[in-house]
Amino acid sequence: MRTLLVGVKRVPDYNVRMRLRPDGALAMEGMKLALNPFDEIALEEALRLRERGLADEVVVATIAPADAQAQLRTALAMGATRAIHVVHAESVEPLDVARLLLALVQREQPLAVLLGKQAVDEDHSQTGQMLAALWNRPQVTFASQITFNGETARVNREVDAGTEVLDIDLPAVFTTDLRLNQPRYIKLPDIMKAKQKPLQTITPAELGVTVRQRLKSVAYTAPAARSKGRLVADAAELVKELRQRGVLR
Repeated sequence: MRTLLVGVKRVPDYNVRMRLRPDGALAMEGMKLALNPFDEIALEEALRLRERGLADEVVVATIAPADAQAQLRTALAMGATRAIHVVHAESVEPLDVARLLLALVQREQPLAVLLGKQAVDEDHSQTGQMLAALWNRPQVTFASQITFNGETARVNREVDAGTEVLDIDLPAVFTTDLRLNQPRYIKLPDIMKAKQKPLQTITPAELGVTVRQRLKSVAYTAPAARSKGRLVADAAELVKELRQRGVLR
């Protein structure tokens, strides 16, 4: 069976402003959580590939606490065939996420793995690259167009100078950019159907992976308040003001 594996992450909703508690920690109480937007794009692309007859099933996987099944049900409502929930209560660093995904890859033997290019909470942009290295398979990051052609794929990727076109062998790892697609709107009947779709729970230990904490968050600080601007009468006054502020010499 031709399987596409999509890794998704639960993150704070990007429409919600993060707050700090008096002790400097993030205020997570009552925080609205959602699928990482870049992962939604990866899932949408996998669904489109399946709809074009290039895959038989789309499997979504997440590494998250036990209460993250709501986000997996959202992915199933979008159209994923089944879901795998690797239950782990603490945050997981990119290397261990890649190791856990590799264990799932070895079980599922997918045609491709699709991930968002980064998560909007920590912005690491590392997991896809690490997975490809551990799997010893090709990778294309920041994909803005993906075309499967038998045992190969042609991918457009965003680079500083424009667009780069690459041909790679499958299986491979893809990380998706915003320009790739627009995720579909979920309808109520799809939400109801998602409740009946398979959702497997598993632990890192069952996958043979020991999760370690290598990094420690010491403190969070809010961005500095933006200073008030002022209007200038002409270019000469603007240059003078910039020199006074040390921007120009």
